Amino acid sequence: MPVLPLRQVQAKRDNSNLSPYALARERLHVSAVPDSLPCREDEFVNIMGYIESAIQEATGTCVYISGVPGTGKTATVLEVIRYLQHQAEQKEIADFDFVEINGMKLTDPNQAYSILWECIERSSNLSPDGKRKRYTSAHALQMLEAKFSKQSNDQRTTVVLMDELDLLVTKKQTVMYNFFDWPSRPLSKLIVVAVANTMDLPERIMSNKIASRMGLTRINFQPYKYDQLFKIVQSRLEGIDAFAKEAVEFAARKVSAVSGDARRALDICRRAVEIVEQRLSEPNNNNNSNKHVTIAVVDEAVKEMFSSPSVAFIRSCSLHQKIFLVACMQRSRAIGLAEIEFGDVAHYHIQTCKWHNIEPPNTSDLMRVCESLGQTRALIMESGRMDICMRLSLNLIEEDIVMACKADKLISRLLANLPSTTA
Repeated sequence: MPVLPLRQVQAKRDNSNLSPYALARERLHVSAVPDSLPCREDEFVNIMGYIESAIQEATGTCVYISGVPGTGKTATVLEVIRYLQHQAEQKEIADFDFVEINGMKLTDPNQAYSILWECIERSSNLSPDGKRKRYTSAHALQMLEAKFSKQSNDQRTTVVLMDELDLLVTKKQTVMYNFFDWPSRPLSKLIVVAVANTMDLPERIMSNKIASRMGLTRINFQPYKYDQLFKIVQSRLEGIDAFAKEAVEFAARKVSAVSGDARRALDICRRAVEIVEQRLSEPNNNNNSNKHVTIAVVDEAVKEMFSSPSVAFIRSCSLHQKIFLVACMQRSRAIGLAEIEFGDVAHYHIQTCKWHNIEPPNTSDLMRVCESLGQTRALIMESGRMDICMRLSLNLIEEDIVMACKADKLISRLLANLPSTTA
């Protein structure tokens, strides 16, 4: 198995005064940067190899990384970038610029052009008063087109991480097309690392011929298995006497059975620590309470987290509301996009009812179902229209829908037959 290069870490703050529980909570937080990134060694080496080669050869390339949420895609890429930046500081590889574009943080996908251009021009785009210039999306696009089409004296490569790529899809698909096309131009020196939840998103939004011509390098992250989740949590708890080993094993098994999402495993274990802390701090505690996180405590945390307001809401939904939510999931996965059209969802909903001998609602009935889900913010509905072309997006965590509907045989069967998010 490949061995990850040692990360050069900055001096950490003194944690010697923290209790084992406080330290565990800190390390289990999903935003905490661990000393190492276990269980993604192969993916780390592959991604690093493609990016490092392109930097050294001053060529462009595009790496497309897919996988369901919580499988370490972004964390692994950022770990690669940190390592390569250290290599550049040591003069072991050529210097390069890095910019991260997150689709979730953009109000308009076209803003990606401005972010990239301002990164490329950051050493020369200062105005006389010392302030950084700002570019409109249209102006930035023109400048980028010109730069990637001619010889440049600038020898620095630019590495772009396009995270949450699914949210950068536009009606004409020009943003995604340009970012996939520019690295293939001989003079671009642009490396694009695109991260998305869907394996074949490029083919779904562009023709197979165009996607094939762009020559994307593909790396797929599989959901974490039980033993990997166990290792991830244990690595963060190393040296902390707060958990019984079997409690971590229990959490890993619970999460691997549902999603393989490492973030959910960390959240559950973190909540379990909070429960133990709370009990030990109670005035009537006679010091007989178990000071370790046990299976029973983790099970309590699991039940609590899966009894969140959203799970409780889904459980309280009517049959047709649940079918409509499943229909939204089906259409979103089928086309590989977060946004779907009401007409497509309604068609799938009606067909599903017919297949299972349920009296199918008409379109007007489904519009009312949709509206009721929109009023509770379970769905995000396009404002200003209420017709079959109205765009929708699911505003619930899919895992919550799965957990909430476990006891419903029909809905569970529908969910089990949905296309994979990496299909």
